[in-house]
Amino acid sequence: MKTRDHLHNGYVATPGQPHLGKAAGVVSFGSSDCGRFLLMLAFTACSLVAGELHSDRDKELKAFPPAGEGMRRFAIVLPHRQDEDLLKVELLVGRTLKLDPDNRYVFGGCLEQETVTGWGYEYFILKSLGPMAGTLMAVDPAAPKVDRFITLGGELRFHRYNSRLPLVVYVPQGVEVRYRIWRGNAGLAMASEG
Repeated sequence: MKTRDHLHNGYVATPGQPHLGKAAGVVSFGSSDCGRFLLMLAFTACSLVAGELHSDRDKELKAFPPAGEGMRRFAIVLPHRQDEDLLKVELLVGRTLKLDPDNRYVFGGCLEQETVTGWGYEYFILKSLGPMAGTLMAVDPAAPKVDRFITLGGELRFHRYNSRLPLVVYVPQGVEVRYRIWRGNAGLAMASEG
């Protein structure tokens, strides 16, 4: 499954171990012994840091309850950003179905927010995915069906961007969790009195 690290693009959350990302920005110094030593040292440092991050994330996930019977637990681990106060995470919960490309569809259901007792960590749970509703535009019955990700209806679900804690979501089997990162403008606009 592919993951992307670009703002405003969608991500797909996967159950199990959180994605820690890739080491980037490694510079090659050529074939000299000194260059090889520095490169080896850089990779060792990256491995040690990644090991510490992995250990910290595992400790944080242990605070969250395991997924119950018929449920799946998704953990979204966000990379550290300098401007986290300008970022929001949009949670998208739903299923991929083969449908016509023209009508609009939504699932019923409520993504509830709960707190881990004794820790104060928040997590989200969808206890059941409700029925699907859609518009009734006439479509060509011979037109091929396409894969479409259909989400819960209602308002957009924006959450604070926090790289220090995983964003944990529990959903029934067969339900997918996706997310999108949104960036606000750093400049503030003045409201006029009306």
